[in-house]
Amino acid sequence: MGMATAAPSTSRLLYHHHHTTGSRRQQQQQQRLRYSPNPSPVALRRRLSPAGALFPDRVTPFSYNVDDESDDHPREECGLVGVVGDPDAASLCYLGLQKLQHRGEEGAGIVSVGGDGKLNSVTGLGLVADVFGDPSRLASLAGPAAIGHVRYSTAGAVASLRNVQPFLAGYRFGQVAVAHNGNLVNYQALRSKLEARGSIFNTTSDTEVVLHLISTSLARPLLARICDACERLAGAYSLLFLTADKMFAVRDPHGFRPLVLGRRRDGAVVFASETCALDLIDAAYDREVEPGEVVMVDRRDMSVSSACLVARVPRRACVFEHIYFALPNSVVFSHDVHERRTAFGRALAEESPALGADVVIPVPDSGFYAALGFSRESGLEFQQGLIRWHYSGRSFIQPTQAVRDLAVKLKLAPVHGVIRGKSVVVVDDSLVRGTTSSKIVRLLRDAGAREVHMRIASPPVVGSCLYGIDTPSDGELISNQMDLEGVRRLIGSDSLAFLSLDKLHSIYGEEAGDYCDACFSRKYPVLPTLPEPAVEFDEED
Repeated sequence: MGMATAAPSTSRLLYHHHHTTGSRRQQQQQQRLRYSPNPSPVALRRRLSPAGALFPDRVTPFSYNVDDESDDHPREECGLVGVVGDPDAASLCYLGLQKLQHRGEEGAGIVSVGGDGKLNSVTGLGLVADVFGDPSRLASLAGPAAIGHVRYSTAGAVASLRNVQPFLAGYRFGQVAVAHNGNLVNYQALRSKLEARGSIFNTTSDTEVVLHLISTSLARPLLARICDACERLAGAYSLLFLTADKMFAVRDPHGFRPLVLGRRRDGAVVFASETCALDLIDAAYDREVEPGEVVMVDRRDMSVSSACLVARVPRRACVFEHIYFALPNSVVFSHDVHERRTAFGRALAEESPALGADVVIPVPDSGFYAALGFSRESGLEFQQGLIRWHYSGRSFIQPTQAVRDLAVKLKLAPVHGVIRGKSVVVVDDSLVRGTTSSKIVRLLRDAGAREVHMRIASPPVVGSCLYGIDTPSDGELISNQMDLEGVRRLIGSDSLAFLSLDKLHSIYGEEAGDYCDACFSRKYPVLPTLPEPAVEFDEED
């Protein structure tokens, strides 16, 4: 197998100087660059010293949790559900959020409209079933419309209740609630401007700026306010808004994150991040909310109308939704997820067969369909050689590394009869830091595997995500640190191969350009904007 050399990193988009040196002219030049509203990554790399990177902590609020060494996958940050036109809207939201639990496990919330037109909110930390375990909590949300949200925690606010959405606020025209999936790359710039004009923030979430932009907009009516606010946003956002009589669904012009529309037989309109949530609550999938579209549902007459945010821009849907995030029984970006993953596995077998191998096994659960595709293309037997235990908790609570390694065996257990004496092909959806893969290889060897061949059904991850995915910093990405042979040696497999980026593109054909693959290519569709330097005033007495 040929050796692939890791390309130099180009995804450190912005640099921060902890100290300044050189002439005053150089310092002024650095200051102008730091606060450039449209920074050039190439110019920054040429002219600034990478003393300390703003990326990702100052540009994106996400911080990859490296404590749980048994899970090496990136994490989706949020899932959305909205129901309007059903008297049990909150209960339907609750069920939908249960189905989207994989998109966020550290907090959940629902805001509903009561019979009096007042918006009521219940939020909490933990899984959906934990937050709403007390029946009285759902009972307090009775009404004909509701929006719900699940999330993972963000940097600087781990497990913080104040950041759990939906956010509910009041302004001079009434109440409005918002739930957001994505990440705003101009969040810091927007927040700085709003604070300079007197806005006071209660959270560290980028979503809060949307409420401030709506409240300060001079446009009328609320639909125009929402459009006005969203036109100032940059990055990824799928949004649900709820007022006393309307629900709004918004998707950013590039369409980074998914958002779909469905209908129940009783006429209720449902929005969700994935179609699996629609299936659970007997809502028929209608269509995607289009990139750059605002859909408004008036619950008084259940009329549905649509508006366009901006002129059409190139679509850039997140390819990782198909690779890992979405459930395989969902339709995302108009494609069946399980079919995409099966195609990735077939292509991987075409590119990187494992000659002489005996059996193909997936890394559960997300590697299942890619392994199935690999098996079908290669003609090798498919077996479930690893069993995932879903109730073990998080391994970072264990006090020593030795005990943490044992905890991995609790989460992933080998089927010895499938493994013993065999040359095994292990198919996983992605490889990020290498920690999980190395443990799996050791696990299989301990179970008696003669050979272990690792196959990854996506290209090497070499860039952090700016658009709502919790990924490690560049320095923690294993494919940024060493070449293919180095990664193979680190994880301890007999061979290692990734699906090439060209092959991934060939699967999508003419649609390849419609997908964001920045984590593989470092080609970022939207770059961050940092705040302009603020004028500082002495604090009032």
